[in-house]
Amino acid sequence: MHTGESVLGEPDLSLIHALQLAPRASWTQLSVVLGSSPDTLARRWDHLTAGGWAWSSLLVARSRDSTLYAWVELECAAGAADATAIELTDDPYTLGVHQVTGEADLVLLVVCPDLYALDVYLAGRVRRLAGVLRSRTQVVTRLHNRPYRSRIEQLAPGQVRLLTDVTGGERRPRQSARPRMSLTDLDRALVAELAGDARRSAAELARQCGTSESTVRRRLDALMAAGALHHHCLPAPRFSGRPVWALVTADVQPLEVSSTVAALSRLRHTLLITSVTGPHNLAIATWLRTVEELHEMTSTLVRAAPTLRITGTQVSLRTRKIGAQVLGPDGRRTHHIRPDVTI
Repeated sequence: MHTGESVLGEPDLSLIHALQLAPRASWTQLSVVLGSSPDTLARRWDHLTAGGWAWSSLLVARSRDSTLYAWVELECAAGAADATAIELTDDPYTLGVHQVTGEADLVLLVVCPDLYALDVYLAGRVRRLAGVLRSRTQVVTRLHNRPYRSRIEQLAPGQVRLLTDVTGGERRPRQSARPRMSLTDLDRALVAELAGDARRSAAELARQCGTSESTVRRRLDALMAAGALHHHCLPAPRFSGRPVWALVTADVQPLEVSSTVAALSRLRHTLLITSVTGPHNLAIATWLRTVEELHEMTSTLVRAAPTLRITGTQVSLRTRKIGAQVLGPDGRRTHHIRPDVTI
């Protein structure tokens, strides 16, 4: 059964893939790679973003020792799941809000500075919502890759190399060589603005933040070079050709976690792989073409890692939020939630 189909053409997907690789490349640079004029690319992107078909966002790339992720399952009172989900999308701590099948009504991906902040958020906010009956939290003990950073892989290898050459991407330092840096007040203001649109011009950002264009460019260059920003450019899932979000839970022996994660990471499927506390030790999120593909996906996981034991599956009936982006009833982006850049 198909729950949605792509309404995005190959030119749209090629543009999105290019922006995944070079989020702030100029339209002139992109035109060299994509074979369309800068004006045509700018109009196409304006159409995609204005209609909620796609978005580009920059958030703080949080370090492992200063960030805590958790999967939170909520059971809601009859008829309360919609209202509860809508309210939780407004929280900067939620990076994912999914209404799902199974015993739980909602699955949240939550990010907090530490265990204390997670407890305060859950006890003081989530569990106090009138529609919430019960909750179960699984703390992510290791995030093996970044959430909501799927690649479309639309561009040919030659185009990817050309884009790297045109934008100078190959001269950027590797992640392991990038120094950590503390965020200034200006950095936080820039991130808050770029969370909704990573392609806002330096001139616009300078006016909004009360500084000069040269200062904005200098700070953005420093943040990007230090690996302090996490970029994600995505099509709205319902129209991407992969509209079905699923969460698979699994068990593997502790000594085999590293080899299992390595095997799963080599799969062509886009997977968010997390080690978690609770009755199982892995939670794996993915986007599928159809509900039926879930069976194929779980079989693929076990073939790649034969010691893996699938313990549960959940399919999203509706995704309300991805990262900072809020999705409307028709699956298109409506707006973004300004992130808490103190995390």
